[in-house]
Amino acid sequence: MSGVNIQGLSIKFGANEVIKGLDLQVREGEFLVLLGPSGCGKSTLLHSIAGLIDVSGGSIHIGGQDMTDAEPSERGIGMVFQSYALYPTMTVEKNMSFGLRVAGTPKAEIERRVNKAAQMLQLTPLLGRKPAQLSGGQRQRVAIGRALVREAGVFLFDEPLSNLDAKLRAELRRELKLLHQTLGSTMIYVTHDQVEAMTLASRIVVMKGGVIQQIGTPAEVYETPANLFVAGFLGAPAINLVPVTVAADGVTVNGALSLQLAAGRAKAGQQLVLGIRPEHVRLQADGRWRATVELVEPMGNHQVVWMTSGGQGLSVVVHDGRRITAGETLAFDVDESLLSVFDAASELRLN
Repeated sequence: MSGVNIQGLSIKFGANEVIKGLDLQVREGEFLVLLGPSGCGKSTLLHSIAGLIDVSGGSIHIGGQDMTDAEPSERGIGMVFQSYALYPTMTVEKNMSFGLRVAGTPKAEIERRVNKAAQMLQLTPLLGRKPAQLSGGQRQRVAIGRALVREAGVFLFDEPLSNLDAKLRAELRRELKLLHQTLGSTMIYVTHDQVEAMTLASRIVVMKGGVIQQIGTPAEVYETPANLFVAGFLGAPAINLVPVTVAADGVTVNGALSLQLAAGRAKAGQQLVLGIRPEHVRLQADGRWRATVELVEPMGNHQVVWMTSGGQGLSVVVHDGRRITAGETLAFDVDESLLSVFDAASELRLN
């Protein structure tokens, strides 16, 4: 088990600087998720840790050792890619043991490691099969097993579930979480899927344009987003963002919602954006505001209600099973204690 310490990391492809002076400390034994949209630099960062990309500046330490310029084979890492990259003519056992055999690992040790990984990943009955005889989920398990047999200090995952259907993603997500609990290894996982990030991570690193926007536990990042980008990127349905202007008495006004902010939180004339999670909008008969229902999405155990109030669109998550139809007018309120308030100019959170 090893930690990873990245300081002042810069990566350029020609004139394009993809990673910009990035600092990141990955603790021993944690499950760290790099989250962000396509092109934000998360996979580039992961590949630089693996030694697959040369860095332009800064340093990468793994297990206390400077690995900035080390070969991938010297870094003590195991990596799982988005594509399974299995050898089609080899059995599951041969695929999992290939790297160990090339490294000259004793036969008995190879057998021990393969059997241990196969048991963890429920692959024991499949060791004699070839990839063409396996489902997508089984193939990804083999790819994970191939990394596990290295018994590395750090495991790197580059969107390993993105090629699977929703049901398989949910199953393997759960298995990866259990695997981390069993091994206690340091794991760094890249995804653009917020559900994967929220369910797997000890901590989430949200990235945009090669720059870290926020680092925190899933609860911290979701409940207290550092800026408008983080607020809008996490959450399904997305957070309601309501532009407002602060009046002289501290009341924010936008024509739909007028709310009193705590003293000192904002100044008169300031342009703000209120972040209201859909689950914090309450449909109740004595609500302070009225809205017209535009659309209702049944989701099984809850409904997502899309409505407008004074020209402002709002989404609401409703769990009580009531029947709601498009066109009706509903009274609603919001839990002001759970509001996120952002400065419109800087897009930063106001504490």
